[in-house]
Amino acid sequence: MTDLERRSIGYVDTYYGRTLKAPISRPSLTHDLDCDICVIGGGMAGLATALGLAERGKNVVLLEAHRVGWGASGRNGGFVSSGYSLGSDDIEAVVGREDTDALLRLTLNALALIRSRLDRYGIDAGPMQNGIMKASWYKNADGLKASAEKMNKRFDLGLEFKNREEMKELYRTERYHEGLLDPTAFQFHSLNFTNGIADACTSLGATIFENSAVTHMDLSADKKRIDTATGSVTANQVVICCSGYIGSLHSKLSRATLPVGTYVVLTEPLGDRLKDAIRTPYATSDSRIANDYYRALPDTRLLWGGRVSSNLSPRKLGQKMISDILKIYPQLEGIRAEVAWPGTMGYSVHKMPQIGRLQPGVWYNQGYGGHGMCATTAGGEVVAKAIAEDDETYKLFSPFGLNFAGGPLGPLIAQCAYWGFQIQDRWQAWRSR
Repeated sequence: MTDLERRSIGYVDTYYGRTLKAPISRPSLTHDLDCDICVIGGGMAGLATALGLAERGKNVVLLEAHRVGWGASGRNGGFVSSGYSLGSDDIEAVVGREDTDALLRLTLNALALIRSRLDRYGIDAGPMQNGIMKASWYKNADGLKASAEKMNKRFDLGLEFKNREEMKELYRTERYHEGLLDPTAFQFHSLNFTNGIADACTSLGATIFENSAVTHMDLSADKKRIDTATGSVTANQVVICCSGYIGSLHSKLSRATLPVGTYVVLTEPLGDRLKDAIRTPYATSDSRIANDYYRALPDTRLLWGGRVSSNLSPRKLGQKMISDILKIYPQLEGIRAEVAWPGTMGYSVHKMPQIGRLQPGVWYNQGYGGHGMCATTAGGEVVAKAIAEDDETYKLFSPFGLNFAGGPLGPLIAQCAYWGFQIQDRWQAWRSR
């Protein structure tokens, strides 16, 4: 067995797992211990919270049911950009202009913090590439120009409008009209970043246990008790960061979580054929509600994601994802999938993160589906500052609460909603002609 094979044991077979730079394993919890703060969940929300606390001198233990970054944090498209799944106009409709600006600035600060942590902790999350393009599926030049002007004025983002001719030079498809380039956003290796953040946590004294699923929690007393199959943690404070993998661990959080399946494929190297379709290094997503997102790797392979489904183990996934690529780039007919994988995202019904305090000493930080690699860092900082500094920034998220997400019918509701989004997209595309 090679060193890479040993390191990737316990991870789903993905591009990220095949190019992993991480410890072979981290220990499981096999004893009882006390700490100040216990974080449950080793995805980016939990790790960002743990690192924020460790950087502020707190004694932190983190429990992960599988491997660090095993879920959505280590299987996604690798897009890092400001904002949330809910658009800024929709946020403003709920909380007003001032709080919207404050919420969005949290993610802009997080974007800068991610870059600084990459340098500070020597995290190799390459290949990295600046720039994410939003490709318009519909004719919307005036709308995109107005959006760029508004966001640039408010946040100095430097968004760049691309007209139809410029888009055709970058993307050899008839599907796209105009585009909007965010030069502050970037792409990277999400699983190596996640493991790098875990290493940063331990370097500052935090303790991380993998393969240590929580089986029971007693949160009623001043001292909270968290049990696993082979050990326990007693803590003054607990932060629950399980999102789409929360299961039945906490009834209130579970009822507010919508676990949704989505998919990614990695193609074989395309060589010179890549230029027949894509002539840009930017990560790209389109403007449909049910959109595709993708990026070309330096070795000419395409990493392509999309679809939403209640089916977490679809058959012939690689073929299905290749068919999505060919709908945009039919000139790539004949390309093959190297590996394809599913993943589960945790959504809230309002499409905003769920951040807050359930009771004294019990916090939650979840619900980043669809826009997590930057927003999780923002959320981690918000919770870490609340615990370590009595900061009340977390209250900005209180209008976006723990709304009921459908219970057992939630995934089916999400599937029906996705089909509805596809119909809306087709109708909007027809109108734009």
